[in-house]
Amino acid sequence: HVPGMRTPTAMIVGMVLCPSGILLVFVGTVTPNWRQVSHMSNKPIDFVLEQGIWDICREQQSMHDRLCGQADELGYFEQVPVRVAQGMMPTSLALTLLGLVVAALGVRCWQKEPRHLLAGVSGLMLILSGLLSLVPPSWYTHELWALPAPDGGKLVVGYSLVLSYLGSCMEILGGLALALSFHHCCKER
Repeated sequence: HVPGMRTPTAMIVGMVLCPSGILLVFVGTVTPNWRQVSHMSNKPIDFVLEQGIWDICREQQSMHDRLCGQADELGYFEQVPVRVAQGMMPTSLALTLLGLVVAALGVRCWQKEPRHLLAGVSGLMLILSGLLSLVPPSWYTHELWALPAPDGGKLVVGYSLVLSYLGSCMEILGGLALALSFHHCCKER
């Protein structure tokens, strides 16, 4: 125990990465841009379709004309990777929130000593929530070109998918940092 050093660096890293991660995963979950479809036949060259896990938007970029709530004529939302994402992403967000509450109780910057066991448990919860939110974007990316799309469309990864990936990785790394607290529990025994 270093005098004056109340909160271990690993805990601070975990408490910075995990809230940042949940923010990115939240934005990735609610925004309708897991993939973009452009260059479709019978559409203007600047027409783009954005598909998320909850909504489909269309945009004509030259006119800044954007409209969400588009009809799902191709059965996009019925696809298993989209359905799985609809279940796992919110579950991950809930588990991350719970993990952050446990982490706050474990790290307890306002006390003389952190509760290492609680911080370690929160780390495991946050690793699990990060893995939960990593599976849907990974699977979706794998199936990106197999999911139904309008004829002749060019498919690209959307920013929502990228943010979900980044946020999940930050949660996993933050969780690992907090899980290092178990080391301290073992030393005490």
